[in-house]
Amino acid sequence: MIHDDRVCKLGEGPLWHPTRKQFFWFDINRKCLLTTGSEWKFDFHVSAASWIDHDHLLIAGQYALLKFNIETGEHHELIALEAGDKTTRSNDGRADPWGGFWIGTMGRNAEPEMGAIYRYYRGELRKLYAPITISNAICFSPDKRHAYFTDTPTQKIMRQNLDESDGWPVGDPAVWLDLTQKDWRPDGAVVDLAGNVWIAIWGGFGVVCFSPDGEFICHVKFDAEQTTCPAFGGAELRDLYCTSAAQGLSADALAANPNSGKTFVRHDVAQGQREHQVIL
Repeated sequence: MIHDDRVCKLGEGPLWHPTRKQFFWFDINRKCLLTTGSEWKFDFHVSAASWIDHDHLLIAGQYALLKFNIETGEHHELIALEAGDKTTRSNDGRADPWGGFWIGTMGRNAEPEMGAIYRYYRGELRKLYAPITISNAICFSPDKRHAYFTDTPTQKIMRQNLDESDGWPVGDPAVWLDLTQKDWRPDGAVVDLAGNVWIAIWGGFGVVCFSPDGEFICHVKFDAEQTTCPAFGGAELRDLYCTSAAQGLSADALAANPNSGKTFVRHDVAQGQREHQVIL
């Protein structure tokens, strides 16, 4: 079903705030943060967030990570993010179990190999992977052993071992899931409490779920071709939300799929994890 019928050019970054019981998401192209019934406009692209406390979010902006006050709409810079490069912007991101925040960047026009993936942890921003074309699918296993991510054009989800004490990567990432035979373009992703990975498929009309061993479980369909990122929310964290995008679709495609760009929810799908809190 449709959660919100506002059409996003590029919906992304869905977040269920666990203490406010409030759902947030972004329209990157319109430079805004949305929640039910209201939105906040920025002067630059914003794309992903996590929660700091009841009244504050960490927001990934085009040139910096920001501390954002939900009540007042005020924000200030925590640390610069590729601030000297006017050709890139932030993209997918998510907090990790240690209170860090992983954030990917990409070329503003998806130019090849212009992006990277970083981790912000206790005041330090460290580059983890480069070059990256379209950073996506950043998420974490509930046992804290692994991070997942993708460079969307490769159609491969990578899995990275993590240090149990502080969450920094250990060794090199390895291919966990190869989607090239399906012609699926993986976008954002989230992991449920059982360790299953839920991946939005750009061009795939929904979210696909795979077990920790990479076995296909199900395809949850939504009424939009370009689904972009899932998140679990709701009172018991069992509802699957998903953003989508209308950008780049022809008039005929929009006529055939008029719900493109809207934000969706499917109730009682699986048991999600509580989103991790960023520790500044």
